[in-house]
Amino acid sequence: MALKSITYNQQTFKISYEIVNPQSKIDFILLHGWGSNKNLMKKSFAPYMKDYRHIYIDLPGFGSSSCDVALYTDNYAKIIDLFLIEIGASKDIVLGHSFGGKVATLLKPKVLVLVSSAGIFVPKPLSIKLKIMLFKFFKLLGLAKFRSLFVAADAKSLSEEMYQTFKNVVDEDFSEVFASYDGLALLCWGKEDSATPLSSSKKIDELIKHSSLIVYDGNHYFFMNYAKDICENIEKTFLKTLGK
Repeated sequence: MALKSITYNQQTFKISYEIVNPQSKIDFILLHGWGSNKNLMKKSFAPYMKDYRHIYIDLPGFGSSSCDVALYTDNYAKIIDLFLIEIGASKDIVLGHSFGGKVATLLKPKVLVLVSSAGIFVPKPLSIKLKIMLFKFFKLLGLAKFRSLFVAADAKSLSEEMYQTFKNVVDEDFSEVFASYDGLALLCWGKEDSATPLSSSKKIDELIKHSSLIVYDGNHYFFMNYAKDICENIEKTFLKTLGK
């Protein structure tokens, strides 16, 4: 593991990362989802694509990377862009899982790999809407300390800055961002995914001009069982770019 200090908007972010196959010439950048870290991605993908330089990154506020301010997804992308410049990495292939998929799309790589990506707005169930309303009422009464009873599982135990970040990013609609991406995209999804449903993958597939969709058995973390097949399809997709 290594740390690189990146300055963005007069704030310093210490970015934790790890490189696998450092002598390889083609970069394969992997971004984890909300609440996760680079180790999960490395565990899944490091055994494959040995001719590529894997760059595993802890996004700011996760794993061993620091974050002392509230951010939006666009801020994450700009920080990671600066980081990639700092380490001399090329955006040949960028894979993003869940929240990391939104960051990956904003980076505009040559090949974009979206693994159960967030970014398509899914209306909240009535039970969640009622819980939000109840929390706002408690807050008006000065009882915000009971926040943990109301927030989503993904937001519990977060610092105030990261909780605000969660609120900033959770309902972003990336439809226009997906539609503006003009590279090659590979979409990989779990059939039983309830966090980013299969319907989202079909919308993204329609929005991105040059995309293909592969559906696997499994939930939001299906990729842990299918990393080898995903990597084989990534290599096939990347090969299509070499003649351009």
